[in-house]
Amino acid sequence: MQQFREDIRNIAIVAHVDHGKTSLVDALLKQSKVFRENQQVGELIMDRNALEREKGITILAKNTAIMYRGVKINIIDTPGHADFSGEVERVVNMADGCLLLVDSVEGPMPQTRFVLRQAFEKGLRPIVVINKIDRENARIAEVVSLTQDLFLELATTSEQLDFPVLYTSARNGTCTTDPAVEGTDMVPLFEAILMSVPPPAIDEGPFQMMVSNLDYDNYKGRFAIGRVLRGSIKPKDIVAVIGADGNPQKYEIDDVFTFMGLTRSSVEEASAGEIVSITGLETVSIGDTVVDPEHPDALPRIVIGEPTVKMTFGVNGSPFAGREGKYCTSRQLRERLYRELEVNISLRVQDTDSPDLFLVSGRGELHLAILVETMRRQDYEFEISRPEAITHEENGKVMEPVEQLILDTREDYIGVITEMAAKRQGKMTDMHNDGKGNLRMEYKIPTRGLIGFRSAFLTATRGEGVVNTIFLGFEPYAGEIVSARSGTLVAAEAGVAVTYGLNNAQERGITFIDPGTQVYEGMIVGLNSRPTDLAVNVCKEKKMTNIRSSTSDIAVRLTPALKFSLEESMDFIASDELVEITPKNIRLRKRLLTMNERARSKKAGERAGERAG
Repeated sequence: MQQFREDIRNIAIVAHVDHGKTSLVDALLKQSKVFRENQQVGELIMDRNALEREKGITILAKNTAIMYRGVKINIIDTPGHADFSGEVERVVNMADGCLLLVDSVEGPMPQTRFVLRQAFEKGLRPIVVINKIDRENARIAEVVSLTQDLFLELATTSEQLDFPVLYTSARNGTCTTDPAVEGTDMVPLFEAILMSVPPPAIDEGPFQMMVSNLDYDNYKGRFAIGRVLRGSIKPKDIVAVIGADGNPQKYEIDDVFTFMGLTRSSVEEASAGEIVSITGLETVSIGDTVVDPEHPDALPRIVIGEPTVKMTFGVNGSPFAGREGKYCTSRQLRERLYRELEVNISLRVQDTDSPDLFLVSGRGELHLAILVETMRRQDYEFEISRPEAITHEENGKVMEPVEQLILDTREDYIGVITEMAAKRQGKMTDMHNDGKGNLRMEYKIPTRGLIGFRSAFLTATRGEGVVNTIFLGFEPYAGEIVSARSGTLVAAEAGVAVTYGLNNAQERGITFIDPGTQVYEGMIVGLNSRPTDLAVNVCKEKKMTNIRSSTSDIAVRLTPALKFSLEESMDFIASDELVEITPKNIRLRKRLLTMNERARSKKAGERAGERAG
């Protein structure tokens, strides 16, 4: 007979990006009294990663826990961005219920559909939380209706349609069961969790646990995080780890921790139903089963969706290689990329024919860009290529990934957006105007059409737009997408950029660097106004003469340089260009640095084309 642990509830918080998951966790933590009265904890407590705070999004799934009325509530905070959906897929199996957050203005969004489908597949009991009800333009009744429609579409059993709805302002720390009555605290949500989320079921038998997350500490080493499905675990216990190969390896447990607030608490024993973090397992990976060595029963491994975008990571081959980074060799780069696979299970890394080049595949541009930025901050120096969509063949046809693209903007930009999407093989599937000038447009578009789209869209709409995507599947190749980018201005020689040389370059196009910047031959220093690349000498100084200059000639006024972020740099480069990544700089460069090499390569390509024709 199956038993239940009434003293524990395990819940995951899932939602679309920026619908308030982390703010809600803040409110739950603060009102559960896990902090001292005088403790300064700030905002976005769970986003401890510097990149998460900078970008304002959750990147990594995290565990915390609170106590309410003698019941421990384990909370799993998950990312909302589609590129990090692999984080959601691997941690929801630790929960029995979920809080589905929906913005009171935006309503259900693409990632809302994805995370709800994941919750239903894992059999989680949902609680719907309509968040940000204090916003002026909140449309609560309409959003509740849209959410109910989504449940009707995705539910597989009648029980899944029976869910409580609560209304919160996570920022203000209030919750209510009736939007007409203002809430005062989060008590209604705490009560709903205790009433609606089932307690964890306890299976009889020896110890068994699925590893759903990993962490690392310089003192304790690797932490394996997961939910104990049966039995119990204590320090010094001997366990077996069953990996992908199915061969059990024995280890001795060093420490057993449970979560409370922002800390891990060492415990003498943890039993079934609890989410724990254990140390002493040297080679454990996400998806492995930790079991009693006398009963090595492996659980089904976590199934993660396939990557859709790939790019190459290579050893920095520029003339400035090794000047700014601490880790620059192919061995160090390879070691770091393969180490990432241990915690980032949506990622794929492959060796190539070149020992200095590695093929890395992920869920999207942002997924790969976060990895690049993380490595950059860890003092790695390398170069990357332009992201490309991953294709494969089925029945003799080339299949490519296709995504749903949802654009929220003003109706003033409908013409330019329609033209942009059409050029990228996008096909409109829906359009909605709210009558107040706000427009939502939905497209089905190849993933390769989305590379570079986000920055172009924000430029075209003057920042008055939001882009959301969700992966749909693979479909036959939709046809060529012609790049509309102009040629580049390429440095003709090495040196230091000066005002006079940059002023001459600005007569040809837009420059990317300031005076005093070190450049090398083949480095991209600007965007040409014409379709072809142009070599310019930005280090050229004005020749001295004995003729007095006029006053207007003394102070040359340069147009401010155009600076690209990492994501914009990845979007900008063409197939014959690379982005040089160092801890201090992000530089754009040609694959072939000298003019002679580029000219020879162009002629060779033309000859090959003639032979093929």
